[in-house]
Amino acid sequence: QVQLVESGGGLVQAGGSPRLSCVASGRTFSVYVMGWFRQAPGKEREFVAAISWSGDNTYYGDSVKGRFTISRDDAKNTVILQMSSLKPEDTAVYYCAARSSTFLYGSITNAAGYDYWGQGTQVTVSS
Repeated sequence: QVQLVESGGGLVQAGGSPRLSCVASGRTFSVYVMGWFRQAPGKEREFVAAISWSGDNTYYGDSVKGRFTISRDDAKNTVILQMSSLKPEDTAVYYCAARSSTFLYGSITNAAGYDYWGQGTQVTVSS
């Protein structure tokens, strides 16, 4: 099992640059990709960004490309989502997710492609 705990977020003004962190514990040696998703009320869970466990490859959703950056702190088993130029439409619950190397379903850009999830952290952007 892999446990994921997110932190960061809260109420942010438009244009702000908050940072979300996700600490992974447990069987982290089995993790292949870490991702961030978000879900606004009444909407489907949306892919935000992903990073390979090695940190060599990163992927971004179109709506955040150029504004968000995903990175890894290898020593702390932490994945960071640095957000910038926030807009009110970025308001959502942000979830950290992990895809293990043995999980063969879906793809890394959709929620079905991940087998472990954090509890989520709310980000609210005020205009």
